[in-house]
Amino acid sequence: MSHAVEIILTRPATPGELRHARCSVPVSANADRTRLIAVHDARSSGGALHTLRRRLDALLPIDVLTTHYPDRRGRVLLNVALPHAADQALRRAAAATGQRPQDVLRRRVSEALARDEQDRAQLLVARLEGLLAHHTPEEVLTSVANLMHSRQHRRQPTVP
Repeated sequence: MSHAVEIILTRPATPGELRHARCSVPVSANADRTRLIAVHDARSSGGALHTLRRRLDALLPIDVLTTHYPDRRGRVLLNVALPHAADQALRRAAAATGQRPQDVLRRRVSEALARDEQDRAQLLVARLEGLLAHHTPEEVLTSVANLMHSRQHRRQPTVP
């Protein structure tokens, strides 16, 4: 079975690193060369992660490898292959708190997502305050309404 694996790098890969990696495994990179996608045949997604880590670790500055897919209830399941040092740190943290490593990871990911959401909300407030320093609330609201209206019309397909 084929599994799509996302490879997140610690820094952008150089063109040479990508060329060498592609000799071992077909990968596709995003524009800034920090995220790669590879499709690998394996019995399980975990097997695909570990095989790709083994084949690419010496060629690329890999941070995390993940696969994700929906379960029967529509929730997205995530498989993660961490670097050895991160895996060991996670296991130590789990042992220190009497938890399973996957529970510590789940909590840390949830906390990071909550922090990101809070940071994005604070950034939006700061940008709105900047707009309101130069425009009336009515001008800002009118512009937002016009923008939302134009986006809504772009998304709707025309019916012949």
